[in-house]
Amino acid sequence: MSVGQDGVTGLSAGERINDAARLLDLVRTGRTTTRRELSRHSGLGRKALSTLVAALVDRRLLAEEGPGGSTASRTPRELRFGSGAGTLLVAQFGATGLSAGIADLDGRILRRHHEPHLISAGPEAALARLEELFERLLDGLTAQAPPVWGVGVGLPGPVEFRMGRPVAPPIMPGWDGYPVRDRLAARFRAPAWVDNDVNVLALGELHSGVARGEQDVVYVKIGTGIGAGLLTGGRLHRGARGAAGDVGHIGVRSEKPVVCRCGRYDCLEALAGGVALAREGAAAARDGSSLFLAARLDERGNIEARDVADAAHAGDPVAIALLTRSGQLVGEMLSTVVNFYNPTVIVLGGGVVAAGDLVLATVRRTLYERSLPLATRDLRILRSADGVNGLDIGLVGAARMVADELFSTPALARWLPVGSPAGRLELTDLT
Repeated sequence: MSVGQDGVTGLSAGERINDAARLLDLVRTGRTTTRRELSRHSGLGRKALSTLVAALVDRRLLAEEGPGGSTASRTPRELRFGSGAGTLLVAQFGATGLSAGIADLDGRILRRHHEPHLISAGPEAALARLEELFERLLDGLTAQAPPVWGVGVGLPGPVEFRMGRPVAPPIMPGWDGYPVRDRLAARFRAPAWVDNDVNVLALGELHSGVARGEQDVVYVKIGTGIGAGLLTGGRLHRGARGAAGDVGHIGVRSEKPVVCRCGRYDCLEALAGGVALAREGAAAARDGSSLFLAARLDERGNIEARDVADAAHAGDPVAIALLTRSGQLVGEMLSTVVNFYNPTVIVLGGGVVAAGDLVLATVRRTLYERSLPLATRDLRILRSADGVNGLDIGLVGAARMVADELFSTPALARWLPVGSPAGRLELTDLT
């Protein structure tokens, strides 16, 4: 095959890249597997399609498998995405933990590591440790492993996605304005992207979790704080500055004012998140209204949200009331989201939800009671797939975030002519 200097022949340069991006997206997302389907979905003729497919196969971005040909007695050759052409470094920070991994371009996690880590320790400690873990994971690969094409990280706070920097994150002292993206891109000589953790988790659920195949999805994480990731038409909605979905700071009614870590009063997460459960559980332990939590306080010296969940499992009425109240407040917030946004699926994740069924059941009941019948007619409310069968939704979502950016039309126009995005740090400026 004769391939021009840009690696793709047969059409004008702009059309070539646009068509290549469409073909890759159709195969990468699983919507098509044969040339016939590609032609139908893309509108390209046989000659133009064959030229583009050949060029993408040459770049190892597509592969064909099967006997070949397409007649009444022969099965068409199937196309698959060349997920092994590059390597992705991915990570997910939580308030108290860090997960790091290596993924292929399709989001399959090839190697991973998880350890406790306090995000409040600051960016220098966190990113130095992450860089060390990435290096260790890379050292475990063979010499024939593909090069690093991108880095993706989720952080538990507001992130201005275009710049890859946290903005006034309530639980991340010292992180405000820190150039996370630029540091990691320079360290690993690859384009990097950084986003809020719930956006990354939402992408993971859409790609490999319980929301797979859906289009309009809300992912809600109820952990130390509360946040939401919004997917519309299968695409992440970040808003103008990346602040979309910060539902944890929606104001809710309260019998007595409670100050939130953001400095405001009566935010949802200050009354229904993990910190709120720990605070109210500790108060119940100290005043003796919960014998279970009082014993746990004596034993360990502090109360955490998981202690409240344990107490509820043991039938403690105070703990049951606390978790029920949390579920009601989240359900009321989500009823507004459902009436406004009309998703098909709501996915609930985070440590508070994972601790038991009470919060999930209460959210469901409250949401259905307070939402419009039309908005909930086909609505499903599901528990996150994170951790099920070893699935790490955060790492999958981080990989998906990077791949979506790498294979966007503007990015492809920059790196497809030279064959690889490795070392092309300027790709992050296209976000």
